Amino acid sequence: MKIDAYLARIGYDGPRTPTADTLRQLHRAHMFAVPFENLDIPLGNPITISLPAFYAKIVERRRGGFCYELNGLFGWLLEQLGFRIERLSAGVYGGGQPGPDFDHLTLLVETGEQGDQLLADVGFGDSFVEPLRLDGTVSAAGTGTLYRLPGVGSDRVLERQKPGAAWEPQYAFTLQPHHLDEFAPRCHWTQTSPDSGFTRKASCSLATPEGRVTLTGRRLITTRGQARTEHEVTSLDEYRTLLKTHFGIDLGPQLETLWNATGL
Repeated sequence: MKIDAYLARIGYDGPRTPTADTLRQLHRAHMFAVPFENLDIPLGNPITISLPAFYAKIVERRRGGFCYELNGLFGWLLEQLGFRIERLSAGVYGGGQPGPDFDHLTLLVETGEQGDQLLADVGFGDSFVEPLRLDGTVSAAGTGTLYRLPGVGSDRVLERQKPGAAWEPQYAFTLQPHHLDEFAPRCHWTQTSPDSGFTRKASCSLATPEGRVTLTGRRLITTRGQARTEHEVTSLDEYRTLLKTHFGIDLGPQLETLWNATGL
């Protein structure tokens, strides 16, 4: 890994010492620079569990990715900077129940400062911008949304509370560490199964200091605080401009294939 190139990709020029504050700054920079996106799936480009492949896609080609790619690569960066990390398996909630093991990859990070353990996750889309401590402390995102990690022992749940709403579970996980290659079967299922939400719609989303911007199908959704606007995208040229302007993505000749897929 070329650390300088990775940090330039996320616009980070701060300290590199493995402290909780460094982790916080890196996490924020990553969330504001690298989109959560599944565009390779409708394009038919296979996603494999490979750190060099993640680096080439996200850093060199300036793309985004989904959890296995984003947290896989971010975890590698943290290791290179001297953090101690563990890769954790999580089941994403749907229908009131958590999904299967390895449904989501998240990261446990230890900084060595008074036994600090933090959950870092730059690959869950609309989620917390700064890492969360495991001691149950809530953290607010730019939209006023709160997050917490209740649980007993090694069993934890990420919960989210939007302003004026009840707490909602996002994913369940344990603190048992896993190797990256253990996520390969679920990564394959996620990008190939007709039952996977990632095979049904092309989507690209990025956190902003004010909220979030998302291009899903042929709709551009922008949130600023509690305000939400939607815009229907009506042409290939507009779609190209939006991908480049908001997400820094240029798909070249593959763009027309993606545009056609969004109309299905």
